[in-house]
This record gives sequence, structure tokens and C-alpha cells, in this order.
Amino acid sequence: MRIGNPFVLWLGFELVRYEEGLAAIRFQPRPDHHNSFDVVHGGVCMTLLDVCMAYAGRSSNLALGDAAPGLVTVEMKTQFMRPAEGLLLARATLLHRTATMVFTEGRVLDAHGGLCAHATGTFKFVRKLPAMAGALKEPSRLPTRKLDGPGSD
Repeated sequence: MRIGNPFVLWLGFELVRYEEGLAAIRFQPRPDHHNSFDVVHGGVCMTLLDVCMAYAGRSSNLALGDAAPGLVTVEMKTQFMRPAEGLLLARATLLHRTATMVFTEGRVLDAHGGLCAHATGTFKFVRKLPAMAGALKEPSRLPTRKLDGPGSD
């Protein structure tokens, strides 16, 4: 199954399960995904969990196809149990859904089934932006003002 996010594609995540309430992503880390201890960087593991949990949440709208709303991360808590090395598998489950939010849980397992990281996440449904709506814009110039007095440092 294909993931449409360019950043996620660059990382090399492979969606292997996407069904009602469940998602799984396989990930073969490259050396540039490692930290100075030569294990997978924690930020990469967190991104893996974030994406997998979002897919578990989005799976509640499979019947809507392309008309389904997107999801954005509202909150995520991650715990690391052991260094992540070698082929990794992230699994996520939809725990609860409301009209506007989903609550999920995810795990990253190594090739031997060892638990490397666990996370919970809260995601909000959002309407998809029209094409080019998210394009970068020139930052607006804010008027400057002199600050002085108490609390101005």
C-alpha cells in the first residue's frame, strides 16, 4: 500500500496494514536515520508512531474514500523501552472516536518482536486544503515597536 506524504516516502515507510481501526507500517532504517549511538534516532521512531497512529485513526473513514477528512496531531506521548535497530514494525490501534477527534495507541517492535517504543496519540479531523492552499507565502512584515519598562526584556 502506498503512503502519499513526500516526507514519509523519503523516510522509507511502507504501509502494510490499513483496515478498520488498525494500521501497520514496516520500516527498514538506513544509516542516515541513526543517532550518534548508531541506533534509530528517537525522532524517527516518533514519526513512525505518529504516522501509524494517524493511519489507524483515518481508517475509521475508509468508506468515504478520497472525501475523507485528514487528521492532524493534537497530542502525542511516547515512551522508549529499548534501542530500535534493524527492521522495525509499527502497529497502531484506534481506541476511541468522536465526531471531531480520534484517540490511538501505537507500538514499535524490532525484528525479534521486542518492544522499542510505545505511544498514545490524539488527532483532530480537518478538511483537506484545496491544491496549492498550503503553498509557502511571503511572510508579512509586522510593525515594530519599542518595548521598555517592566517585563519588556
